[in-house]
Amino acid sequence: MVKMNERYKQAIWDFTEALQAENQMESALSACMEIMKRTIGCEVGLVWLLNEESGRLMVVTCASAADFTGITVEKSRGAVGHVFETSESLSLSGEFGETSTLYGTEDITGIKVKSQLISALKTPGGQPFGCMQLINKDDGSKFSAEDIRLAESLSMLIALDIDDKNYKVKLPEKPEPIVSLRGVKKDFTSGEETVHVLKGIDLDIYPGEFLVVLGESGCGKTTMMNIIGGMDSLTEGSITIDGTDFSHPSDKQLTEYRRDYIGYIFQSYHLMPNLSALENLEFIAEISKEPVQPQKALEMVGLSDRAGNFPSQMSGGQQQRVSIARAITKNPKLILADEPTAALDYETSIEVLSIVEDIVRNHAKTVMMITHNPEIAKMADRVVKLRNGVISGIRININPLSAKELSW
Repeated sequence: MVKMNERYKQAIWDFTEALQAENQMESALSACMEIMKRTIGCEVGLVWLLNEESGRLMVVTCASAADFTGITVEKSRGAVGHVFETSESLSLSGEFGETSTLYGTEDITGIKVKSQLISALKTPGGQPFGCMQLINKDDGSKFSAEDIRLAESLSMLIALDIDDKNYKVKLPEKPEPIVSLRGVKKDFTSGEETVHVLKGIDLDIYPGEFLVVLGESGCGKTTMMNIIGGMDSLTEGSITIDGTDFSHPSDKQLTEYRRDYIGYIFQSYHLMPNLSALENLEFIAEISKEPVQPQKALEMVGLSDRAGNFPSQMSGGQQQRVSIARAITKNPKLILADEPTAALDYETSIEVLSIVEDIVRNHAKTVMMITHNPEIAKMADRVVKLRNGVISGIRININPLSAKELSW
């Protein structure tokens, strides 16, 4: 018991540090839920916050393999609504832990709830802001009295931080996804050894969003992006593009998809060295279905005056901007960016990220970027964390930062 108490004390300390270290509320909540999930040992951790305009509770952060962000329920409905209205913690298991008790309806998620712990996010003497919900202990046991005390203590710390930052939830619209992955697995075989790189990915990409995928080297980020971009095939599962199954496309379908649907921004630029900046773009325009004029694309990245320069006559940051202009020229529905700032210094990285921000916010392009830099994630609409081939957490950034607000 002493050891358990020490672990919980450490969790409170880690919570406090996370809340103090992160000015962006969503980043702080994401860090806190990872701490909570790890300390108590459970399958899913959710933060529900009240959207005052709609009067509904919404999941803004989830530590889980599935994406529940954006799910909303009436603030008086189900177990979460009960805790929100009464501010009394609730620990349920067995017959009281069915999916209908989880959200108040059975058709919102497919979670099989065996046990759950819900505590209100509430300051002393104040009104609740929302709830923290933990689902299914890893060892199959019930949530203990100590679990409840810890959840209540940490929920209060979150509530105090929300109150201090005057944080408000805005309900984002969630249109139909343009890309959907379901149960996607990818194996690589070398001799008699099989490496399971992706172990079951469920992910949607929405039009006009900036999606950032975080994770350490080897977690499966690039493999997932290559499957989405038609550069690799899946071993198991399905991928849907604009509502049409694209799990096993023909060579012709792949060619058209890569040519017309996807734009790429690579870490190492991949410009043709014997062509000028403008000629690199004109080459792409000639093979694209409905291209953006190359001169216009160069103007969008601030390189009109470098149109005649060859790659060897430009800095790394300028070459990356030409790479972005090349992706813009294709006029794709989805732009995939693979560590586009990894080889750049801080100031040049901010210049490149500002251009990415502009094409998303002002030109309605959809961008999925993979990176190992958590600071970049603060400017995204959604952040997906990969660990060991599975999604470990997803959060919505209600108030994304601009590129110029980032620092590392």
